[in-house]
Amino acid sequence: MRCCGIRGAITVPANNKESIIAATKELLKEMMRANEVETGEIAAIFFSTTSDLNAEFPAAATRELKWPQHIALLCGHEMNVPHSLPNCLRILMLVNTEKTAEEIAHVYLGEAKKLKEDKPVASGGKA
Repeated sequence: MRCCGIRGAITVPANNKESIIAATKELLKEMMRANEVETGEIAAIFFSTTSDLNAEFPAAATRELKWPQHIALLCGHEMNVPHSLPNCLRILMLVNTEKTAEEIAHVYLGEAKKLKEDKPVASGGKA
């Protein structure tokens, strides 16, 4: 068993609690589905947002999903790089798995698909 990282990103339509929570839940569920992950296999999740998203902590979505409280969660902001994709939520989920890094499906939804156009990723399914 090894610890592997699963990356994901999604754009959020508005800077409000409801939009941030809904987008986070959508991305988390798709990351779990695409990689056949159970919550008991999650070691930690790092959430980051662009600085224009600050109305809610994305990690709060895990409470609404009723995920175990022992999962380590951390929120932060991305670097404010000029011309970067606005309203973007990113997730790095660390999971204990038998899969190799090459077998992991990274998930990019909405406008965030632009972030990895040059690499095979899951976008509503395995790539």
